[in-house]
Amino acid sequence: QVQLVESGGGLVQAGGSLRLSCATSDRTAISYAMGWFRQAPGKEREFVASISGNGDYTYYANSVKGRFTCSRDNAKNTMYLQMNSLKPEDTGVYYCNVDPPRPVYWGQGTQVTVSS
Repeated sequence: QVQLVESGGGLVQAGGSLRLSCATSDRTAISYAMGWFRQAPGKEREFVASISGNGDYTYYANSVKGRFTCSRDNAKNTMYLQMNSLKPEDTGVYYCNVDPPRPVYWGQGTQVTVSS
């Protein structure tokens, strides 16, 4: 069974930073463009950031542009999301997936809570 495992979430004060990781043993999945998505309480899951298969191109939602940085280390089968200047509205469960996302790859996510 394909697994993408998110980690690195936690509770942080506004203005703080967190680094999320997305690891997989699936070498096929890690070679694809991949993305980060989040779901806030009572809201639908939304796109946050994505990165091309070789890491040369990144894309960000306007709400996180300039604050979040998506990167990957294909040798470690891992993708990262560095989140700086966090805001309370960044609170939610963060998921990784290939981009565009496939249902089979949704995992448990990692909770990010930003207090004001």
